[in-house]
Amino acid sequence: MQWLYGLKKSVTFLDQRKQVKMQWLQDPNQSNVDNLNNVRRAVSGQFRNKKKEYLKAIIEDLETTSKIQNTRHFYRGINDFKKGYQPVTNTIRNEKGDIVTVSHSILPRWRNHFSQLLHVLGISHIR
Repeated sequence: MQWLYGLKKSVTFLDQRKQVKMQWLQDPNQSNVDNLNNVRRAVSGQFRNKKKEYLKAIIEDLETTSKIQNTRHFYRGINDFKKGYQPVTNTIRNEKGDIVTVSHSILPRWRNHFSQLLHVLGISHIR
């Protein structure tokens, strides 16, 4: 539940940064520039600390997993940690060769592809 408190605190820092930036946009004098830079520096420091805490928690979890000899979870955690964030892209080519990225168009394309594929093999009805 402590992470929820940290999350609320981060939101207040972001709100404060947004408010100071709006003041600077309305009146771009030197004091507002200095205030904006100070708030940005403080918010960046807070997020750096949050990232350190998050990584420390992941490492502690991996250590406890290693100690209780849950090897699969341990190596899966290490691989996730090493690889980092990898976004998933859903793209496919339609009959014309154009790239389709909309999920509503991808599913009918696969359905059509497999119905043609299985129809050649002698299966005529596909659910």
